[in-house]
Amino acid sequence: MPIAELTVVPLGTKETSLSKYVADCHQILKEQDKVEYQLTPMGTVLEGDLEDIFAITQKMHEVPFENGALRVTTSLKIDDRRDKKGSMKQKLDSVESKLK
Repeated sequence: MPIAELTVVPLGTKETSLSKYVADCHQILKEQDKVEYQLTPMGTVLEGDLEDIFAITQKMHEVPFENGALRVTTSLKIDDRRDKKGSMKQKLDSVESKLK
């Protein structure tokens, strides 16, 4: 299953703090049930079908504009492994097992 890292950054805002924009973007995630997600300090990790990831990315990209941002940059990094099944948890567990 594809795993993606998404970062939406509003520019042209009146404040340097972006947490309100992040919270508003995360409302999109809370209101859907197709994609698993995990908020991190520097972005959001998504797990689901590519079509759903793209649709959610587009919705989240629009949120800062709706809240007054004059410019938005969005970065999406996709890990789409098809030789075996993977997940966010599996990737973390794999690293943890090698640390022991």
